[in-house]
Amino acid sequence: MAMQQLLAFASLLLLWPARRASAAEYVVGDVGYGWDSGSGVNYAAWARAHAFAVGDVLVFQYVSTQHNVYEVTEEVYRSCDTAGGDGDGDGVRAKYTSGYDRVVLAEARGYWFICDVPGHCQGGMRVAVNVSAGAAGGGGGSGGPPMTVNPPPPDGSAASTTTAKGRLGWAWAAACLALGVLALMNTSY
Repeated sequence: MAMQQLLAFASLLLLWPARRASAAEYVVGDVGYGWDSGSGVNYAAWARAHAFAVGDVLVFQYVSTQHNVYEVTEEVYRSCDTAGGDGDGDGVRAKYTSGYDRVVLAEARGYWFICDVPGHCQGGMRVAVNVSAGAAGGGGGSGGPPMTVNPPPPDGSAASTTTAKGRLGWAWAAACLALGVLALMNTSY
């Protein structure tokens, strides 16, 4: 009986991280307060350096009295004009203003974000991410619509090389723990 309970526990340990390992959290710009016109982050290069999958979370950190985050249509992203007549109203899908905004990438598609403070989007405070339906593979993912906008860096700077949290770290740790438990079970009988 104890062997069955231990085996059930080990199985749960193997399955537990599967949900946790499927989503990653990305701080936009890879640094605290990376969503800033003076951060020197090339957001296009930053987005290309990461592979985004459904369920991942983008975290925008900024001074709320100086910036904001608008999720917009591709047309608004290209023009940086939220007041334009694009047929869909103003082309704004969501507005975030807290200074610590967590945006769940819930669908496999392109997402476009800008800062709507006058001059900021035109100055480079905009990021486009492509979200794939499956596991991330590198370089911006695949399986979603192709990205048609890759603006040049506003100031020629390179993106940060800090990487986001790994997807498989928890899975490996739990798998090793479960294998250890199974090994102990085999040696005790």
